[in-house]
Amino acid sequence: MKIYESSQDYLETILILSKRLPHVRNIDIAVEMNVTKQSVHRALRKLKDLGYISINDHGHITLTELGIKEANQMYERHLILTKYFISLGVPEDIATKDACKIEHDLSEETFNAIKKIMEK
Repeated sequence: MKIYESSQDYLETILILSKRLPHVRNIDIAVEMNVTKQSVHRALRKLKDLGYISINDHGHITLTELGIKEANQMYERHLILTKYFISLGVPEDIATKDACKIEHDLSEETFNAIKKIMEK
């Protein structure tokens, strides 16, 4: 099932935070994404219902196998596109923002072509 861009951003953020923190909580996501706790709550409820995350009794959020797959895919796109734009001479902060904007909409074919170039 295809999920929306904002849901992909939440999954990617959970993945990134899980690498930095022992436990990911709603407030961590809200701070990282600069959104309200209410927005995080709504998004997480949807992601949980779709089977992308689980939330334990302590409010710790973890990615399910499905969530890990989707988050890793988006994170890979983000990293490769950022590196690609930097290699073109784009400043890192702008490259990062641009990668975030297009990582969701870029076709698999175009992304794979860029990935192939960056692997050389």
